[in-house]
Amino acid sequence: MKTRLVTTALVMAAAVSLTGCAAGSAPGSPTTDSRTPASDTSLADVQKAGTLIVGTEGTYRPFSFHENGSGPITGFDVEIIEAVAGKLDVEVTFEETQWDGIFAGLEAGRFDVIANQVSINDERAAKYDFSTPYTYSTGVIVVPSDETSITSFDSLAGKTTAQSLTSNWYTLAEDSGATVQAVEGWAESVALVQQGRVDATVNDKLTFLDYTKESGNKGLKIAAETEEQSESAVALKKGSTSLKTAIDSALEELRADGTLADISEKYFGEDVTQ
Repeated sequence: MKTRLVTTALVMAAAVSLTGCAAGSAPGSPTTDSRTPASDTSLADVQKAGTLIVGTEGTYRPFSFHENGSGPITGFDVEIIEAVAGKLDVEVTFEETQWDGIFAGLEAGRFDVIANQVSINDERAAKYDFSTPYTYSTGVIVVPSDETSITSFDSLAGKTTAQSLTSNWYTLAEDSGATVQAVEGWAESVALVQQGRVDATVNDKLTFLDYTKESGNKGLKIAAETEEQSESAVALKKGSTSLKTAIDSALEELRADGTLADISEKYFGEDVTQ
């Protein structure tokens, strides 16, 4: 499972209700936020088309993937954005693309939004709009269930961890004083922990929850978590204020009625949406 950049998350704008017509609106016309520039037609365009075009990888389990490699697209992010589209009363069309080209596709207008565990950071927030987050996660230390000497990141000093050289977690483990053994990814790192060949591995909490849910493995535990959280959200082109507002309102409703929690429990065994 890939790790997205983990930075201090931004606090996003509060959701605004979309019920009723805006002052001066003709009956049946799309409701817009009074702060929305007149030139912003992002929501109206989606409503007119009757479909929300969503950019996603389709190969990023458990967020966006094809069951058995050839079934219909599914996953945590897929189900979230499908529920959002239901609140907007439009269909969903998925445009699958590689991660390296996903933002270029958004900028080129190939799709209206990205739903692919896009974490919010300063650089991205300067270029794109983001919905309110629908995923919250931390960095975690994963150890054998009977390990008692590792209880914090400081206690990694003098220990050995298994990490991918290209991940942010490699830096975090090294900065915490661990001796890092380079591996290809999560599967190899967790195998080394289980075999007792390393003391721990540091990774995203969602990765661990997904692994536990899928494998049923009870031999591992989380020893410590970072205080800093990553927050993932729907990404939109800059200036898509009306569509962002509608998505925020939909997410608020889905959170309130328990839909987000239900989808999260299905994929992770706990609620990671708040």
